[in-house]
Amino acid sequence: MAWPSGIAGQDVVFKSDVKVVIINVTVTARDGQPLDKLSKDDFILLEDGKPQQIRSLDFQRLGTDPLPPIAPTFAQRQKPTTPPRTVTAAERDQLKEQYQDRRLMVMLFDLSSMQPAEQFRALEAAQKFVSTQLSASDVVSVMTFSTSLKTVLDFTADRELLLSTIKGIRVGEGSEQSGVAETGADAEDQSGAFVADDTEFNIFNTDRKLAALEDASRKLAPYPQKKALVYFSSGVEKTGVDNQSQLRSTVAAAVRANVSFYPIDARGLSASAPGGDASQAGASGTALASGRGQRQRSDSFNNQQETLFSLASDTGGKALLDGNDLTVGLREVQKSIDSYYILSYVSTNIADDGRYRKVQVKLAPGQAALRAKLDYRQGYFAASTFKTMTGSDKETQLQQALASESGSTELPLAVEIDYFRLSKTKYFVPVTVRISGAALAFRNKGSKAATELDFIAQFKDSKGRVSSLVRDTIPLKIDQATAGEVARKQIQYDTGFTLTPGKYVLRFIARENGEGKTGTFETNVIIPELAAEKSLRLSSVVLSNQRQPAKEQLAGASNKKKLVEQNPLVSTDGQKLVPNVTRAFRSGQTLFAYLELYDPAAPESAAGPGGGGPAGIVGVSASLSLLKDDRKVAESAPSRAFRVGTRGENAVPLRLQLPLKDLKPGTYICQVNVIDEFGKKFAFPRTSMIIVPEEAAKPAAQP
Repeated sequence: MAWPSGIAGQDVVFKSDVKVVIINVTVTARDGQPLDKLSKDDFILLEDGKPQQIRSLDFQRLGTDPLPPIAPTFAQRQKPTTPPRTVTAAERDQLKEQYQDRRLMVMLFDLSSMQPAEQFRALEAAQKFVSTQLSASDVVSVMTFSTSLKTVLDFTADRELLLSTIKGIRVGEGSEQSGVAETGADAEDQSGAFVADDTEFNIFNTDRKLAALEDASRKLAPYPQKKALVYFSSGVEKTGVDNQSQLRSTVAAAVRANVSFYPIDARGLSASAPGGDASQAGASGTALASGRGQRQRSDSFNNQQETLFSLASDTGGKALLDGNDLTVGLREVQKSIDSYYILSYVSTNIADDGRYRKVQVKLAPGQAALRAKLDYRQGYFAASTFKTMTGSDKETQLQQALASESGSTELPLAVEIDYFRLSKTKYFVPVTVRISGAALAFRNKGSKAATELDFIAQFKDSKGRVSSLVRDTIPLKIDQATAGEVARKQIQYDTGFTLTPGKYVLRFIARENGEGKTGTFETNVIIPELAAEKSLRLSSVVLSNQRQPAKEQLAGASNKKKLVEQNPLVSTDGQKLVPNVTRAFRSGQTLFAYLELYDPAAPESAAGPGGGGPAGIVGVSASLSLLKDDRKVAESAPSRAFRVGTRGENAVPLRLQLPLKDLKPGTYICQVNVIDEFGKKFAFPRTSMIIVPEEAAKPAAQP
């Protein structure tokens, strides 16, 4: 960004033994006007109730009067491309001086969430704002996100350079990712849901968008001033298993970096036709007549905006939703970031304990007559150093992470949660977790490379009571030659729970004990009461591209005898169907699917009180279909079942497979077709998946 001499266009890293804390304080008089003549002696600052010595104080005087309008020339200018380097504390002070009395704004265009028309509308609004509304106090940076976060232009007040940069963003880039449906199962069925892993080439992941915002916040952290990040998107679609910890981690990073989010919905004011518009397939079955299809579209739209609203409200920004003039959101940034003071101090608490520290700022007694209003950040989380912790401290850290409302995303996690009925009131809930191998820190031990992984998984019921908990420590030792391969793959951890039907919250904590990186995953889980269902009673649908002996699993609690016995994904010969958590498949692989049907009907001549007849005779058929643009492009051979299985209560296991050869890379809908012939009932659970080219999938190969 517009750095001091010699450090332009670089990612900034500060290294210092002195822990400087920066607090921005807005002080307004009774008439709402900023008070600008205070000194550091006029403030009292407390951290956890203890007085702190204010190191420096600076006043930022910001205006909102727009500059004279200009006609865009889109002249091409040289952008800074200096290689990255570490920034010293002195250069940080220089940054503060360089942006004295400047309002720092970032325009981030999420191209992956917007259709071309919406991208054009967002870019047009940005150009209009720069041409007619930019003030003398404003400096602007431009970022984009499609498959990765990019800083297209560093902070600058050069309007012509800004206009040429915005004009140079290609409309249509990344838009092929914006039409993807929710990554959970189809809203009309009760099949399982999944979340994507950032190590796979997978476009379905809400976490990746939130992680990009978190990364942007970290890049902006070196600037002591307030920063406003204007996020142009078409909403943030929820994934099937939403990691609430990622949202909280993104918000926490923004708060620490003094960044406020101003999300702008590029769709503007939208109206939804009952049957849908021409951009999507029409409602199927009775969804249109019953209103269910319209309700689903409305719920999806509201879900997309809900995350935007949360990002804004939790960081002190403002969300502009359902408005056609997108420049209003940009003008809100100018209004909300008014003149303010920058206070810095060195905390007297030098402990790297990662705890939250409450900050209180007030005026000295001599200024009480002003009756001023102070607005500032109420606290921050301290840093933590894993290597200095004792064994008990490390265990305490895990327990604190389990109880904490904040989350950590240092260790990327992808999670799949399924359910299978054991009895009318008891369900087996397998939990599959993927961890990026690149995040693991191996230590050399002779010819082996070793690390250790700690896991805690906890289910809480709707009343906040702990229903089930698993605690595991998994040592991992591999050949040093293999360690490099693991860094390009993933580690899979499996565990399982026995739960009754109801609403739960799953919180999962993973930590690698090399560098102490921690990952948190939290989501709401519903275990349905299938006995109350009038339609076909189905388990989760598990998709896979791999089967392997359960005993060869690299790391997991499912090797425990009881879990293996309960896990329907482990066949009688010890082969385990490995869930594809990320739903990314390669051309040429075979797609495997597993699900169970419960309480099928029996022929009238054989029907008994329990269903399925005294001899367990049934008539069930199932097949797999792949849909592309609402057209069926592939279908498996049908699988038929004539008797109930031996596992579970009146359950019919259904194992399906479909070769993916000759299918082009792209996004598909996987539909399972299940027919109970004697009961004259059917169901078609759906979920999204992606087929990637061979070269794109190699880094995400199975360990």
